[in-house]
Amino acid sequence: MIEQSGATQAAARRVFHSKVDTIRPTYGFDDVSLAPGTDTVEPADVDLTQTFCGIDLAIPILASAMDAVGDARLAGELARLGGLAVLNLEGVQARYEDPDEILARIASAADDEVHDLLAEAYQRPIREDLITARLEAIHAAGAKAAVAATPGAARRFGPFCAEHGADLFLVQSQVSSARHLATDYDPLSLAEFTRYMPIPVAVGNTTNAEAAFALMEQGAAAVFVGVGPGAACTTREVLGIGVPQITAISDVAAARDAFQAETGRYVPLVADGGMRRGGELAKAVAAGADVLMIGSPLARAEEAPGRGMNWGMAAPSPTLPRGTRIKVGTTGSLERILLGPARVTDGSENLIGALRQSMAALGARTIREMQGVEMVYAPSVGTEGKSWQRAR
Repeated sequence: MIEQSGATQAAARRVFHSKVDTIRPTYGFDDVSLAPGTDTVEPADVDLTQTFCGIDLAIPILASAMDAVGDARLAGELARLGGLAVLNLEGVQARYEDPDEILARIASAADDEVHDLLAEAYQRPIREDLITARLEAIHAAGAKAAVAATPGAARRFGPFCAEHGADLFLVQSQVSSARHLATDYDPLSLAEFTRYMPIPVAVGNTTNAEAAFALMEQGAAAVFVGVGPGAACTTREVLGIGVPQITAISDVAAARDAFQAETGRYVPLVADGGMRRGGELAKAVAAGADVLMIGSPLARAEEAPGRGMNWGMAAPSPTLPRGTRIKVGTTGSLERILLGPARVTDGSENLIGALRQSMAALGARTIREMQGVEMVYAPSVGTEGKSWQRAR
């Protein structure tokens, strides 16, 4: 028998802990499916209405605060259909008296020129008189005025927008945290900001339950969920950051429900990005979302200012791209995209009709009931039995 040395015996007792041993499984839209239960209801009996941050919505749809998606014209049309558009206060609408020219240049620029053009376009100063004009135009179009700015700009523009008629202010960044550390400047205090703002303040974006709970404690009127899932967003590729949307929505929904149980205040959750088809809208609601913010699907509308293009509005950096410009095409009116009738079979038109039909088939009459339906892990559900469709 060979006697082991002390070093060999110590090595035999040694335990190594690897990060990958404890990686948490996470789920995106393609990983899950919604399981039918015992009840069904008539689609006409499904009620999608709600009051969101003091604004009545007939459909749970927000248009992303992206320059290719939201302007006064689209805001008015989306309001007519029952949704709400969010205007980017740091976009071209607040920098150019006539933004059509720069929007046309961005849409038509060659791929190898567009990033330099985007950097140039957003160097022009933001003008308060243009913000006032856009707020007036949105109201004149029959819509509520929801606006968004990054935390660094919120302190300046928040009170101004509230004074000039904004109905909702969204503080939006790549990753929203309850506590931001900085050495070169004084970070925005969300608790103070929500306290002195006379209009509701929503906050985004996060994927973390603890962070979401803290944001609610600090007065957030709504919490936006999603880091990097958008079609025009490059956060996941450039920075390596993000959590698949089903897991992110579900985690933050758990924080929302815990916060309501402790305080009695219900803070709506907005799923922001990654949804292209009706089935994905349905899954987002089932995961816990109250409202759905979409960008690229609405950038395909005839009323959208992007002319068949969409581009990201990531935090500006002198050394990293702002996001990427993608071609989405112009496929029809905003009404067709949201309410149909659909002319295609891929689920990208009549998004609300698909959501309503899904809820009806699952026996859910309301958004809250839909949040209670069964969700199953089903990565094969999209391909099972579909070989003929894939062969087309």
